[in-house]
Amino acid sequence: MNPDQLRDALRHLARNLRWTWNHRTATLLSQVADIAEPGLDPERHPLAAIDALDDARLTTLTTDEVWLGGIADAIAELDAELATTVESPDVVYFSPEFGISEAVPQYSGGLGILAGDHLKAASDLGVALGAVGLFYREGFFRQSVVDGEQSERIETYAPEDLGCADTGVAVEVPMANRTVVAKVWRMDVGRVPLLLLDTDVDANDAADRAITDRLYGGDRRHRLEQELVLGVGGARAVAAVGWTPGVHHLNEGHAGFLVLELLDRELTDGAPTIDAAMTDIGPGVLFTTHTPVPAGIDRFDRSLVEPYLRAWSERWEVPTNAVLALGADPDDALEVFNMAVLCLQTAGRANGVSRLHGEVSRELFAAVPGGSRIGSVTNGVHARTWVHPVLQDTFDEVLGPSWADGDPDAWSWVTDIDDEHLGAIRRTMRAPLTELLAARDGVTLDPDALVVGFARRFATYKRATLLLRHPEVLADLLGDDERPVHVVFAGKAHPADGAGKALLAEVVAHGVSAASNGRFTFVPDYDMGVARAMYAGCDVWLNTPVRPHEASGTSGEKAALNGTLNCSIRDGWWAEMSDGRNGWDIPLSSAEVAATRDDEESAATLELLATIAAEYHADGRGLVSAAWLERVRHAWVTLGPRVTAARMLRDYERTLYAPMLAATP
Repeated sequence: MNPDQLRDALRHLARNLRWTWNHRTATLLSQVADIAEPGLDPERHPLAAIDALDDARLTTLTTDEVWLGGIADAIAELDAELATTVESPDVVYFSPEFGISEAVPQYSGGLGILAGDHLKAASDLGVALGAVGLFYREGFFRQSVVDGEQSERIETYAPEDLGCADTGVAVEVPMANRTVVAKVWRMDVGRVPLLLLDTDVDANDAADRAITDRLYGGDRRHRLEQELVLGVGGARAVAAVGWTPGVHHLNEGHAGFLVLELLDRELTDGAPTIDAAMTDIGPGVLFTTHTPVPAGIDRFDRSLVEPYLRAWSERWEVPTNAVLALGADPDDALEVFNMAVLCLQTAGRANGVSRLHGEVSRELFAAVPGGSRIGSVTNGVHARTWVHPVLQDTFDEVLGPSWADGDPDAWSWVTDIDDEHLGAIRRTMRAPLTELLAARDGVTLDPDALVVGFARRFATYKRATLLLRHPEVLADLLGDDERPVHVVFAGKAHPADGAGKALLAEVVAHGVSAASNGRFTFVPDYDMGVARAMYAGCDVWLNTPVRPHEASGTSGEKAALNGTLNCSIRDGWWAEMSDGRNGWDIPLSSAEVAATRDDEESAATLELLATIAAEYHADGRGLVSAAWLERVRHAWVTLGPRVTAARMLRDYERTLYAPMLAATP
């Protein structure tokens, strides 16, 4: 293989994001980065390293037969999978964000991470699924802490640098009194093709080029126009590339405007009324809701949205009110356009993302047509993305490879991992977190400490500062040198969320106070890389939402796969999977006053953490107790088969995709 052939081979391997969950391929590509440019940001896409290779370094690589053999095997494995990719997927999954890797910064948090895991699991299982999103040239903000407060910075990205391919397709999206053009890029996630729409093209003026500039940025008009591009533009992009899906799956209501395009097709084909067209498209539309609270739903005032809907009313020759009625808010009628209502009224099927969330959603949307039919599919996480590579190797050896697909029989073999082996693995898994704290915070992590992790969006309902409500009790916990406990926080607040940023500042301030005893740390610039280090390196995963405001929550599932035990409010996925031994339930307060409830649940959490620390250190400082390791194995047996995205995809296939596809022509 000559240098040019090697560069082409490496680019082929790096362009498909399958390497993000195949750690052997990722290791091979990281070796390229080490050779190409020592000190290159490890979170940059491997294409950057490949492009930085000069001919001399490429020639050196061509002499390493072992490494070349690994590259050849990785390419053969990838090509074998790609040979089974379908040309037109049965299901197309729409989402405003996709969290596939920190090297592909097109995500904000949980919704995007869930979407990325959905695509990866579909690729693994060979589900005929495609996806649609937006390409954000400024991604989501990067975070730093300046003078104790969150500070944001923006970085820019080119589609080609993240492995996107130009489809040659562009679509037009009607806006208020104008048309916007969106270019369609393709990003490959294993066997799953992801179409990304980008309005930064010459055909648009400066304002319209900025519609897809960054994720969750700008004002309400910016959000509305992004959602029109995602929904209407996305539906048109699907048709333009030749896909003919039987199911359009909406990951939240952000892509809900696609139903306007679907309705238009039916009306153009002869449907006599909007109602008749809704009946026609319903069997092929699935809506997944992710919020259990009204504040989480996208709403647009009539004065803002009406000019954008007028193009459709004129085309359909109906009053604008008839289009507004598709999203008429239960409380504000035609004065507010509610995206959840739009989706529920037109989707033939709808689901929440945990059993409890399904119940809450049926109550929340009881007044909306379709609200009473909301079911549930509990979220899961993509195992090979989130489990530490050393633990993956152990699972592959002891359990067999089907553990990652949620095979209960495979998970039953974790009892064969003895205490000595398990303890050694856990020590190895802590190394990335130890290095992270040293590099970003200058903090030395005590190797004997019980490490408690909390990492998520700093939304107020998640109560990141709950532990701080009883500072004296927390100080005693952090000051115990015989049974050391170290609490690690990470997460971002939306730049416009003043309350969330205030909570973050409180956490940062406590971390640098004397009361923290150097054992309470906030890690800045939370992303998927930080998350993986925490899931693998923590012993306890803390989750303190106000019940029932956590629709599902998947961070605790990722932690559980790594042998990190959950300590959580019984909300979301934990409400249905906790059995009393595979983690700990934080006692709920019955107080109706929020401040009293928070005080009581804070005290209960701190008391529980002290009990947990006693169990962890029961065999003495420097030893993880045998009882603890047995609890970890029990957690794997009871949770491993249930928290994987593979199980989630099979549930979607069995209960939603297959029946819907069978019902559509």
